Amino acid sequence: MKTVPPVHRIALLFNGSKIYDRGIISGIGSYLSSTRVSWDLFLEEDFSVRLKGIEGWQGDGIIADFDDPAVEQALAQIHLPVVAVGGSYADPQAYPQHIPYVATDNGALIKLAYEHLIEAGLTRFACFSLPEAQSNRWAQEREKAFHALLKRDGLSGQVYRGLSTSAPLWDSAVEQQIAWLHSLPKPIGIIAVSDARARQLLQACLTAGIAVPEQVALIGIDNDPLTRTLTRVPLSSVMQGTERMGRTAAKLLHQMLHGLPSTGSQILVPPEAINVQTSSLHKPLGHPYVMQARHFIRQFACQGIKTEQVANYVGVSRSSLEAHFRSELGRSVHDEILAFKLTAAADSLRKSSVGIAEIAQACGFKSAQYLHYVFKREFGCTPRQYQQTTPVTR
Repeated sequence: MKTVPPVHRIALLFNGSKIYDRGIISGIGSYLSSTRVSWDLFLEEDFSVRLKGIEGWQGDGIIADFDDPAVEQALAQIHLPVVAVGGSYADPQAYPQHIPYVATDNGALIKLAYEHLIEAGLTRFACFSLPEAQSNRWAQEREKAFHALLKRDGLSGQVYRGLSTSAPLWDSAVEQQIAWLHSLPKPIGIIAVSDARARQLLQACLTAGIAVPEQVALIGIDNDPLTRTLTRVPLSSVMQGTERMGRTAAKLLHQMLHGLPSTGSQILVPPEAINVQTSSLHKPLGHPYVMQARHFIRQFACQGIKTEQVANYVGVSRSSLEAHFRSELGRSVHDEILAFKLTAAADSLRKSSVGIAEIAQACGFKSAQYLHYVFKREFGCTPRQYQQTTPVTR
């Protein structure tokens, strides 16, 4: 006779609007689908965290985001098995006591981003963080990790926290970001504590005409696909091990529900990898005209710009700009524009199944036939063949 596993009622206290929290929830789901565990999950319909009355919730266990101080405080006196999830701390006393804690390794996240920028040939570094607050403890821990790495290597670097994001402060925040960016020595590598902060700084660079990645090489943390769609320059980002964190937290709670003793131990989960994109691919260029031109091309290549428009932006004659491109890069301005358009087209073909004509238009080609011609010339296959044989990435 088959035994049916007991059904446990489990509350997940996470903010589903954040890519970090969604990754952890996904990891919990992955654990459930790969085991015989039977859980009735409680989540708010809009994936928000509402704590009112949680102390009286008649369930069997809780997995919660302890980066939110309100969550930690609300669960301090609850008499249910609880597994905490959050950021790591340099001070062991900062962790909640007597509760298992699954942590993203903040030190490892910053170290991976830092080493990536070093490999790009950079020797100057800065960190774009968040204002100091209890809800931003994870960001301050990333600042500490950044300072520790620079101290280890005998370097100095700036940490800039800026203003919190809000509509009334938006203009002031951008103005202050631009002023900070202008004050930095160039070239410089900047680690943002999250993709959301990285996107803000990337937009400030574009507004101020600061070339990314030639003058500022930028990398975020979270690998948020939504953020990537909101930036003209593709954003590099460290991929946190959130799914692994979710699976680990679910396994710990599963064990506690079956009588294994609860401990106050911490499990640190390292990052998975870096999704390397244009924003951090620093390649030193000798001439400022070429740097400015590529900055303009990177933003507007897919809008059908011509060499003359690029020269006008830089403020030099077309022939002069062409000479600098030939000397510096060994190719023409037109070749550079076309290369960016083809890269964008290839990226669209990997990520979607929309029609070739639509992709051609979106990437600045005058027709699907012309895209077909140059794509086959450069890639050795047609756009349709490329779309059918290349694994889809999101």
